[in-house]
Amino acid sequence: MTQSLPLPKYHSVYLVLRERLRDGVYDDRVPGELELMEQFNVSRVTVRKALENLAAEGWIERTAGRGTRRLHPPAESRKTGGAPTHFAGLLDNIVAASLETTVKVFEHEIVRPPASVAEALQLGEDAEVLRVVRVRRMHGAPLSHITTWVPRSLGKGLGRRQLGRKPMLVLMEESGIEIGRATQTISARQADAVVAERLGVALGSALLSVTRLVYDTDEQPVMWLQGLYCPERYEYKMALSRVGGIDAKIWVANDASSR
Repeated sequence: MTQSLPLPKYHSVYLVLRERLRDGVYDDRVPGELELMEQFNVSRVTVRKALENLAAEGWIERTAGRGTRRLHPPAESRKTGGAPTHFAGLLDNIVAASLETTVKVFEHEIVRPPASVAEALQLGEDAEVLRVVRVRRMHGAPLSHITTWVPRSLGKGLGRRQLGRKPMLVLMEESGIEIGRATQTISARQADAVVAERLGVALGSALLSVTRLVYDTDEQPVMWLQGLYCPERYEYKMALSRVGGIDAKIWVANDASSR
């Protein structure tokens, strides 16, 4: 197994502080540089770099003579508006998050699918699929590496240029496919050489791995997707209840400062 390269010290401090800020560990006052140097056993330069990143992302405000003040987390000011209303729940949130990013299509080809993909899409042995590999970016920083398989008969409106402009789910609905539901599995995976280069991370870095199978309203599978996400810039938040459904949301970092 490929070993992950160590994170820079300032980035490790940044990740811990950001998690504390998001979870409400700090009130309005955030510990100063000297206090953080002792807590993390690092230099002032390291702490200052971490705080600069947090300030650039809108988590904190630093004022000379007044110290560091906690601001409302950027995610609280982000709304999922702008997505088509015919999607619901998590799918709606996925589309909304996609609308806030830019995408580059690296691969777009008709191929024979791997056995696992053919089985998931309920395709025969000789079936072909449209395979698309994209990288989504938020404010210039790579966010996710997405590989998608769609049955060839359903991929006619999914041209390379169109996929660079609109989310795939939106294009599929515009072509007449009625999206119904999706099943999803979340795990972890290490970045190989290709993914590491495209996402701008170290070889072997831990990534959030999302596998999603999308069905239409007739319960036919229409898309199989594997997304690899930078965990410090992307997360799922789910509210669980003993009665009723599941409210799931996606949080995306505001800018590229952490990179």
